[in-house]
Amino acid sequence: MATDINCVFLVGRLTRESELRYTNAGTAVSRFSLAVNRRKRTGDKWEDEVSFFDCVLWGKQAESLNPYLEKGRQVCVSGELRQNRWEQDGQSRSKVEVVVNNIEFFGSSTGQGNGGGSGRSNGGYQNQAPRPQASAAPSQRQEQPAAPEFNGPEDFDDSDIPF
Repeated sequence: MATDINCVFLVGRLTRESELRYTNAGTAVSRFSLAVNRRKRTGDKWEDEVSFFDCVLWGKQAESLNPYLEKGRQVCVSGELRQNRWEQDGQSRSKVEVVVNNIEFFGSSTGQGNGGGSGRSNGGYQNQAPRPQASAAPSQRQEQPAAPEFNGPEDFDDSDIPF
């Protein structure tokens, strides 16, 4: 018997503020939508095409990350696809959602961020906060040079690439 795989990774921007609710059992549920752009070629022209994906985040992750899920914020989500089925007015309906397991924040909600991950949560219902590094003894400390700021592809100089 073959093992099936249901795994999705999306990088996009939130199209609206997330909506936090609670089930009757008290479990937190946060819902939000992602817009994911892709470029496609039509003849000699390149056009942007946008796809929209509904996402759902459960448990403690939903509660703690909800304030940061702001409209316009760029995020990377990983999770799985789930199809919900129900009947409405005698007709069968269905909807596919991304059930988010991990979420990583990029930049700021306005898209003017530093390009790096500004926050991360990981799996299950717990957040994985950055761990503080143990400080070295004063005689062993070494100053690290500041990393150059990289804001995106427009800052990349490709003149050194040999191909």
